[in-house]
Amino acid sequence: MASILKVDKLDPQSGTDLEIGSSGDTITIPSGATFTQSGTMNASAITAGTIATARLGSGTASSSTVLYGDQTYKAEPTGGKILQESTESVSIADSNTNDTWQTYSHCSPTLTPAATSSKVLILVNIPRASPGGDVVFFDLRREISGGTDTDNISGESSGLTYNNNSGTAQGTYYSFIDSPSTTSAVTYKINWRNGDDSALTIMGDDNALISISLFEIGA
Repeated sequence: MASILKVDKLDPQSGTDLEIGSSGDTITIPSGATFTQSGTMNASAITAGTIATARLGSGTASSSTVLYGDQTYKAEPTGGKILQESTESVSIADSNTNDTWQTYSHCSPTLTPAATSSKVLILVNIPRASPGGDVVFFDLRREISGGTDTDNISGESSGLTYNNNSGTAQGTYYSFIDSPSTTSAVTYKINWRNGDDSALTIMGDDNALISISLFEIGA
């Protein structure tokens, strides 16, 4: 039969250290009893087991929440993530002899958004044109599989200014964020036209390709 010692307080006989039990002993606090810590307990004293998530912060801990610095569980951030990427790069030239829009069909990357709320960041690179003209205008064409084809989604953007020394126009690089609002496959192409009626060819080469890169951004 276990011995019972009933006291209201234990103090060390000398000094300030009080030891309960010996190495290897198990100190048990019965179920229903409360252990109150009014002084300091170092976190390094916890050397085994797992701390319950409920003890780390308020709110509901789950696979869709994260613990913030204010010790509360909140929904995991989802916006702004790059979900997927699609790029096409070619060196095929294309010519236009007038001031009307035409589609550059040789570069047409496709991306299938994961959600209708996603946005698509579109990066376009046109290395050069020959011979140089007054100005060249660009925009984007969106084609949704089984749905609609839409021209001029980005609005007109000018580029490829004339270079008198080489007889060619320097390159242009531009970007646009689209909201296709679909989970069907979406294809993007470049629309372009001359600023005048002179013949002009946009082109790339092995060192500088005509390219379109698509990045789906989660809402």
